[in-house]
Amino acid sequence: QVQLVESGGGLVQVGGSLRLSCAASGRTFSSYYMGWFRQAPGKEREFVARISWNGGSTYYAESVKGRFTISRDNAKNTVYLQMNSLKPEDTAVYYCAARRGVVMPTRPNDIDYWGKGTLVTVSS
Repeated sequence: QVQLVESGGGLVQVGGSLRLSCAASGRTFSSYYMGWFRQAPGKEREFVARISWNGGSTYYAESVKGRFTISRDNAKNTVYLQMNSLKPEDTAVYYCAARRGVVMPTRPNDIDYWGKGTLVTVSS
């Protein structure tokens, strides 16, 4: 069992930055593909970014490419999402996700564990 706890959300102005963190419990963090999804009000949950077990491979949604950076620290059991140049359309609840052993899908299916989410609000 893995528990994921997100932090770092909040209110930020357009063009600002935030860094989200996701702390994972358990001793097998490095065996999980990690990622971030988000869900805006009235919309479906969508993929944001993912990172491989050792951090050597990353992949981003087109909407955030060049603005967001995902990283992980396996010694701290933590994955991060650095968000720069934020836009109002980035407003959403951001969820940390874990997928054991295989590449994380870009659809919110077949995810082994979810965090409870952290709210990011970008004001114009």
